[in-house]
Amino acid sequence: MDGEKEIAQQIEQSRINSAKEGEYSDASLPDSELEWSEEEERAIRRKIDWHTVPLVTVLYMLCFLDRINIGNASIQGLTEDLKLEGVQFNWALSIFYIIYLLVEVPSNIILKHVGPRFYLPSLVCGFGLISICTAFVNNFAGLMIARVFLGVFEGGAFPGLAFFLSCFYKRNELLFRMGIYVSAASIAGAFGGLLATALSRIPEWGVASMRIHSWRNIFFFEGLVTVLVGLAAPIWMPTTPSDARFLTPRERRIAGERLVREHKANPAGKVTWKHIKHAVLSIHNYTCALGFFLINITVQGLSVFMPTILRDLGWTETRAQLLSVPPYVAACLVAIAVAYGSDKTQQRGIWLASFSCLALVGFAILRWVSTPEIRYMALYFVTVGAFPGGPGFLAWGINNSAGPSVRAVSSGYIVTLGTIGGIVATWTYKKDDAPEYYTGHTINLCGQIATVFLASFGILYCMYENKARAAGKRDHRLEGLTEEEQEALGNNHPNFRYWT
Repeated sequence: MDGEKEIAQQIEQSRINSAKEGEYSDASLPDSELEWSEEEERAIRRKIDWHTVPLVTVLYMLCFLDRINIGNASIQGLTEDLKLEGVQFNWALSIFYIIYLLVEVPSNIILKHVGPRFYLPSLVCGFGLISICTAFVNNFAGLMIARVFLGVFEGGAFPGLAFFLSCFYKRNELLFRMGIYVSAASIAGAFGGLLATALSRIPEWGVASMRIHSWRNIFFFEGLVTVLVGLAAPIWMPTTPSDARFLTPRERRIAGERLVREHKANPAGKVTWKHIKHAVLSIHNYTCALGFFLINITVQGLSVFMPTILRDLGWTETRAQLLSVPPYVAACLVAIAVAYGSDKTQQRGIWLASFSCLALVGFAILRWVSTPEIRYMALYFVTVGAFPGGPGFLAWGINNSAGPSVRAVSSGYIVTLGTIGGIVATWTYKKDDAPEYYTGHTINLCGQIATVFLASFGILYCMYENKARAAGKRDHRLEGLTEEEQEALGNNHPNFRYWT
């Protein structure tokens, strides 16, 4: 028996040594000559999935939860306790998005320079702390200040997490992962209603000068969880594929090199004015940014106002909170399925146009039908149709931006212009329009019609460009350029093909 055990140990040691020899033999090869199998790449991608996607999903869920909990708080007494009048609540929503859009691109540039491992979790801790502070505001001015600082910290989170994912995945892998991560918005919407119901029922507590109760519990406890998760995030979060601690040395080289070969650019390159100009002057980026803008009017508006819309249909506060959960769950599942299908087919525009048609139908029902049960059904059409659009347009823009530096600017830039839709959303549903909210539903209906046409334009533009490049009509861009300058053309290179 001892002899058999010794033989087994020798075989195992021989296997380990062979693996090491394979790594060491590869170590002497330049990255450009490194080779690997499809199975090996799939195993590496699986490891990356487990160490990036769940983390960014949780972080963005907390981000979105801290953003929209003001909607849940509003029907649990916030408006009355702070004596908000007229459109003051709408201003509290708007100021967040105004600050939010101003910090998105600068934040992504900082992220590209300093790395994500500590920067992104620091943003998470920041907006969690501001959520806690919101539990202690006593008037409109205090609420406005809290929302300003919430916008400062949250502004860099969404585009930053999107860029972080784009540093680990190839173009045909990205949207499915982004779909899972952005589906956290739907999860947050679903949990928001459940948590608000539970937290608002916690008995009053705190010191005599500041009692915490009902809506204040929502901000305090959700913010506390966010801070704790943000503090723990750097333990799990990698910086780049080439220094991911969960990969072996050979796997790290493969993980980095596979992206270099696809994007033909150095992942460690810094952002320059040339990259900013490249991203800002892209027609396709404008298409995606405008699409994101239109989708955001719906997504951000519903995320904040859905509890109020449901309450104004005649249901109690508690029932309105609970009825807001199922549409978000449906949106989450469909958004992930759409992202998966879009990646597999390597098509973006047709999926965006098709599902915007569903949202269009939903808003038409909300606008012209008065039966509460049918209007509630229409919310499913709206959430299922609109929620896949945000990650879809963002991934489309990132896919068609070549080079990590250009992608960093593009992701921030698209989200920045898209965030203006969040500002519009805060004014679509006002008190004096209740309970039918004809104005808000009409604005969103027109927005979804425009989204269908915009996605169709994006498809036609990408097809036109690809056809022109295949015919050699863009080859003149290479004249007089060195090999390095040709690679720096990114998505303007004649060999680059847009995803439609």
